[in-house]
Amino acid sequence: MIRIIVNGANGRMGVEVEKIAAGDDGIMVAALSDISGDGVSCFRSLADIPASTAADVIIDFSHHSAVHDVLSCAVSRNIPAVIATTGHTAEEKELIREASEKIPVFFSANMSLGVAVLAKLAVTAASAFPEADIEIVETHHNRKKDAPSGTALMLAEAISRARPGSHICAESGTRGLRDRNEIGISSVRRGGITGIHEILISTDSQTLTLKHEAHSRTLFAEGAISAARFIAGKGPGLYGMSDLAVAADPD
Repeated sequence: MIRIIVNGANGRMGVEVEKIAAGDDGIMVAALSDISGDGVSCFRSLADIPASTAADVIIDFSHHSAVHDVLSCAVSRNIPAVIATTGHTAEEKELIREASEKIPVFFSANMSLGVAVLAKLAVTAASAFPEADIEIVETHHNRKKDAPSGTALMLAEAISRARPGSHICAESGTRGLRDRNEIGISSVRRGGITGIHEILISTDSQTLTLKHEAHSRTLFAEGAISAARFIAGKGPGLYGMSDLAVAADPD
């Protein structure tokens, strides 16, 4: 049994986490901020949660600007933190790194295990075709404010580490002749699409396409719960979906 504090529990993702936790025999939500429920204490902020409240992990699905309060709470209670928000500034990422020296911190731009597997496959494919052109096409709903998506950037950064000398171009297709060392990203916004990420690896003679499609936002809550299970009991350090993907690999 794992006891979870959810920050941002009134949001769409926080509600999904609560639903999954309530239906999982191995999960019990110990405390939620800004929400009430059967057997769940309601608090307006993390600072209001009594020190006597037993918890094994904090999951943050609120806003990236809350990371200071979340990590302060986690460090003071000496419990792991799962940071499931995106859009962090350089300063906020440094806070995450510093906290990871004291407690286990799980941080990822995308909480989907499928995307972590996609990144792993993309690195393998990019290494196998060192001369291939690589394009990432990300498609989201028409209300998404940022472009490219944090997930697309995460995939591009993973590929670039396997390709010394490469660089990421977030304006693919708008800058004339393609640079052979470029990892291009194209952003599409239409309808109510939750999220589609395609990686196209092309030589003059063939194309390999890797694709992940999110059918609902539930998968991100599922990923956060999996991350909570994974990180509970770990030592201090910075963990991500790639670590979870390795742990899930039967080989």
